[in-house]
Amino acid sequence: MKKLPAPTSFDLAAHRHHALSRRQFLRGVGVSLALPLFESAIPGALRAATGPAASPLATTSTGAPLRMAFVYFPNGAHQDNWWPSGEGSGFQLGKTMEPLTPLKSSLQVLGGLDHQNAKAGNDGAGDHARANATFLTGARARKTDSADIQVGVSVDQVVAQRVGHLTRYASLELSCDSVRKSGRCDSGYSCAYQYNLSWRSPSVPMAPEPNPRLVFERLFGTGPAAERQAAFRHRQATQKSLLDFVLEDTRSLQRDLGQTDRAKLDEYLTGVREIEQRIQRAESFGDLPDPHADTPAGIPGNYGEHMDIMYDLLAMAFETDSTRVATLLLAGDGSNKAYPQIGIPEGHHYCSHHRNDPDLVNKIARIDRYYMDHFARFLKRLEEKKDIDGRSVLHNSMIVYGCGNSDGNRHTHDNLPILMAGRAGGTLNSGRYLQLGGRPMSNLFLSMTERMGVKDVARIGDSSGVVKEV
Repeated sequence: MKKLPAPTSFDLAAHRHHALSRRQFLRGVGVSLALPLFESAIPGALRAATGPAASPLATTSTGAPLRMAFVYFPNGAHQDNWWPSGEGSGFQLGKTMEPLTPLKSSLQVLGGLDHQNAKAGNDGAGDHARANATFLTGARARKTDSADIQVGVSVDQVVAQRVGHLTRYASLELSCDSVRKSGRCDSGYSCAYQYNLSWRSPSVPMAPEPNPRLVFERLFGTGPAAERQAAFRHRQATQKSLLDFVLEDTRSLQRDLGQTDRAKLDEYLTGVREIEQRIQRAESFGDLPDPHADTPAGIPGNYGEHMDIMYDLLAMAFETDSTRVATLLLAGDGSNKAYPQIGIPEGHHYCSHHRNDPDLVNKIARIDRYYMDHFARFLKRLEEKKDIDGRSVLHNSMIVYGCGNSDGNRHTHDNLPILMAGRAGGTLNSGRYLQLGGRPMSNLFLSMTERMGVKDVARIGDSSGVVKEV
């Protein structure tokens, strides 16, 4: 690419703005794609991904990919309808979970998991922001609505940073809500806490993508199916040209910066190098998979359709081994979305503070069930899709579904509504309701990282050990 003419005088503020804009653009056009897996490819596909010997990272004992995902629903759950009756393998699903009945043997309902760092402490109001921010980090969010946000590294990124090289996409972050990384939202907390589940570092969230079309194109290429491969190659060539320009341009910029700005530039170049590595990884995996699906038109007007499309994209990403780590934020905690499609014109947050009013209690129970209906559809697809070892994709997955608020009426963070679907390749004892008696939710995360082959992590958030019972 032809280099732009040098400015006649050096304007540092303008150059910073230009660099930031380019950085955001480059990240936006980053490509991470993957090949589908076939039974005939064992162990060839694994050799291609991990070298001569299959890696123990993110694989099952049969050599199939092991996947983990986290799905967040907002505003807690109506307690009476959420929790099962009975314990152990003899449990009966509550009304909210009835859509999961055909998949009961692949579920664990987990009671007694807490997030102490989501509680008010000395920070006062802001339970919705804390619920979101703490859910996958187990850490306390700094109460600020400025740029000095801080919480912790989320479990998905702890794993992605260690297993991401196995796939073209280290992790996938999805949302059915708005995307906000700044501004004031809940009682003095930055909107970044409320609209992000995944945190790459204590101060850097992984912004999720809400547009199904952009997710599809990133995974499988642009245009009609017959043209996607050519478009992908053209996109890679364009990215390389952009990266060459950026690296050349920043060499001259470095000489004019002070120590603080050089640190900022180093952070910028780290992002550039990551894109370089992403492109190289994509090239090493060869041609694109064909998902045998049309490109979505964009964000649909119906919220239920939006959820279903994002669930389908997550399923396709797992089925094609595009990634083994994913998060899906259905809506930020505190969402006041209305649900006219199920006859509820009032907002979700409003209904969650039902104060035991029978009409509002009924409506919040119906909203919980609405979310569960769509989650059950997603799990059914994963159960029906066969993996390379003949098992189902669900069998070889760990899918956590839950919320950082327990009872939305009172804003509690003990005994969180959590269920885990899948068997992690046969290492989970599914088909049970476990009462874990008040342990940190982060202990479950530590147990999951170990199953993903990541065994050098001593602690996540406020974890105090692993949950051996699962």
